[in-house]
Amino acid sequence: MDRLADRTALVTGASAGIGRGIAVGLAEAGASVAVNHPPGEGEERKAQEVVEEIEDAGGVAIALEGDVSDEESVTSMVERFESRFGPADVLVNNAGIVTQSPLVEMSSEMWDDVMAVDLRGVFLVTRYVLPGMLDAGHGRVINVASQLGFKGAPELVHYSAAKGGVIGFTRALAREAAPTVTVNAIAPGPIETDLLADISEEWRAAKEAELPMGRLGTVDDVVPTAVFLASDDSSYYTGQTLSPDGGDAMH
Repeated sequence: MDRLADRTALVTGASAGIGRGIAVGLAEAGASVAVNHPPGEGEERKAQEVVEEIEDAGGVAIALEGDVSDEESVTSMVERFESRFGPADVLVNNAGIVTQSPLVEMSSEMWDDVMAVDLRGVFLVTRYVLPGMLDAGHGRVINVASQLGFKGAPELVHYSAAKGGVIGFTRALAREAAPTVTVNAIAPGPIETDLLADISEEWRAAKEAELPMGRLGTVDDVVPTAVFLASDDSSYYTGQTLSPDGGDAMH
């Protein structure tokens, strides 16, 4: 319980899926956690459920609304976080969306929507959290990318480009923020979350056959990597992308 004792963490997109699992995992390791969620009554309710799960286990958590693609919303979110906890020790940029379309049919709006959340959101939140880390003399930035940032996928050109951008952002900022703040990424493979709820059985069977580990991943396969990168055990890691992906993209 004490691996992250006295640490504070902001996890974006933490009301469901991988973000929820990471928020709970960081809290179990001792961190006080802000569970970010996008605007909306349903999202607020889901985030509050995460907070209650953490509190019921003896941890400390708050729900924190904020649209990561909107600069004014991000500045307000970071101000509210710092007024409660002070500068963040850990930032997990997890918020993301995905849509699907062949490039020749993809609208500019679809491209822009994915870039706004999946790449601009990483820039904005980090932009406003990082000064507090630098002033405090320490910090961990963890960006959730995807194995598709390495290998790509048809009908996911926008998503693959955004996640590839996250990996490049991670490497560049790691050099800029060192040695005070470490910056690393996690590039999961296909993970059993709501994002995969509508996939066909044919796609699932084909993907499982393709994966060296023979199965899709779970949120629990990803969380330990985030806890490790948030902890002192990762103090000599920066600019790295760790991939709990069942061998999907070996790099």
